[in-house]
Amino acid sequence: MSESLETSRDGRVLRVVLNRPEKRNALNAQLCRDLVRTFEDAFRDDAAGAILLAGNGKHFCAGMDLSEVSAATAPEISAAQEQLFTIGARADKPIVAAVAGASLGGGMGLVGNCHIVVAHPEATFGLTEIRIGLWPFLVFRALAAGLGERRVLELALTGRIFPASQAKEMGLVQELAADPQMRAAEIARSLADSSPTTIRSGLAFAREVRGRDWITAGEIARRARDAVFESADFAEGLASFREKRSPRWPSLSQEEPH
Repeated sequence: MSESLETSRDGRVLRVVLNRPEKRNALNAQLCRDLVRTFEDAFRDDAAGAILLAGNGKHFCAGMDLSEVSAATAPEISAAQEQLFTIGARADKPIVAAVAGASLGGGMGLVGNCHIVVAHPEATFGLTEIRIGLWPFLVFRALAAGLGERRVLELALTGRIFPASQAKEMGLVQELAADPQMRAAEIARSLADSSPTTIRSGLAFAREVRGRDWITAGEIARRARDAVFESADFAEGLASFREKRSPRWPSLSQEEPH
């Protein structure tokens, strides 16, 4: 692991922090690979219930590190970024982003791969690749899934930079907070205390129904709900509701490290 990425634990929350503040946390190939490895390790780690993604310094992520881009390095960079910008489609644990400063190009692609985003009111966003004769090919799918293709086309075509308030109106950001890392950590801790079985099932369901016809999606939903109905976590959740107490998820107790 390089020094460009910091990781730490807060209970069941894995905190992942981009650490290239002198480069506005721009994504070079090594940082992309480190992020992918860290995320995928967390997905396999039973002790991690949620992931918090943030950036050191004034900015979340200014996008691709243009200082390493050339015709010779393009294939390596593209391969690393393709893995990174599809991470949300493979996630079986929630990813919460805390965004301050600029989130541009690939930085906005990172945001689009997170499930919940908390931003500082003065944060800014944009798909600015068109300004240098590039197109956001690799981040387009994740953003279009959340914002809609027409919206992402407009952002990609204009390259305009827009404020956090508009990002919230679009649905790219869920909350604005003066201290986004603190608020994002609160959300991540809450998610990490939820039923691991149900979160895995819910995220898998969201991936599986994307792009399916109405009838097929309904069949998938029925099967997923039936499986959750039969789970020990649902039995405990129902019992705790009736007994007016906090649930003690069986799957969570099984996943705690010994």
